[in-house]
Amino acid sequence: MPLPTRLALAVTLTLCVWVAGCGVSSTDAKKEPVTGSLEALWRAPGEDVAIVPGTADFAPGKVRLSFLVVDGQGRVVTRPTARVWLSRALGAKPFLETTARAEKIGVPGSDEADATEIFVTRLDIPKAGKYWVLAEPVGGRKIQALGNVVVAKKTAAPDIGDRAIVSKTPTIASTGGDFAALTTRKPPDRELLRSSIAEALAAKAPFVVTFSTPQFCTTRTCGPVVDVVDTVRKRFEGTGIRFIHVEIYTDNDPAKGTNRWVAEWKLPSEPFTFLVGRNGLVKERFEGTLSVRELTDAVQSTLAA
Repeated sequence: MPLPTRLALAVTLTLCVWVAGCGVSSTDAKKEPVTGSLEALWRAPGEDVAIVPGTADFAPGKVRLSFLVVDGQGRVVTRPTARVWLSRALGAKPFLETTARAEKIGVPGSDEADATEIFVTRLDIPKAGKYWVLAEPVGGRKIQALGNVVVAKKTAAPDIGDRAIVSKTPTIASTGGDFAALTTRKPPDRELLRSSIAEALAAKAPFVVTFSTPQFCTTRTCGPVVDVVDTVRKRFEGTGIRFIHVEIYTDNDPAKGTNRWVAEWKLPSEPFTFLVGRNGLVKERFEGTLSVRELTDAVQSTLAA
């Protein structure tokens, strides 16, 4: 089956009437919210919308949450920062307040995504469970986006500290230079197709691997991820760090479903990008889109140090 799309999820959330259908009963809606609760913050003056999540595969610990805020007319709200609150229930007081930063999507010259920026924040979540999150972009017309963060005991995809999967992913050499079989990017991302994951692990070389499909990206933001990875690759030329791109679909055909590499890495969505150290352990991971700044900083701190 094709991977679940966050765009479909976004549409579902955006169309959802929160008071009646997304966890708040009509009876509760008539009650005055508890002073200082997340619900009280949500009901403050301003437009109320559903958060559009870019990440969903969470386990306890430091959680990277990316999201869009889309107004009632379908316009992406872009501001430098957003205030973020997290609580254990809609009627509970937030136990965490932090800031999300707008991260640039793509690189100059890459295909335009539906959005040019996405909010990203890091949340310290101590245990598994369902949490409520409220985001309010700072500045301009007031708008508040409400949603859930569901944290499992273990992530579906490999997490930080897990051993990387020894996948014999296709390369220029293994396909005889058949770029149509290797990538949907035009022009082909040649430098990301020279090493397989298995080869990098056998050589004990640190590497970045992105599982993504430029042509068949199904969300509002994920198309330029391969461009981001290739841009960061150029910044680390000569360091011995390998950069690898793996497509998502069998024979690059969405009708045939996801390929064996997606199954081996147990990816619940796409794109996914992993940073793997010389010891074969995952040092960092990014679900969904990511910025050049985020990836550069992560490579510098975990692989190049």
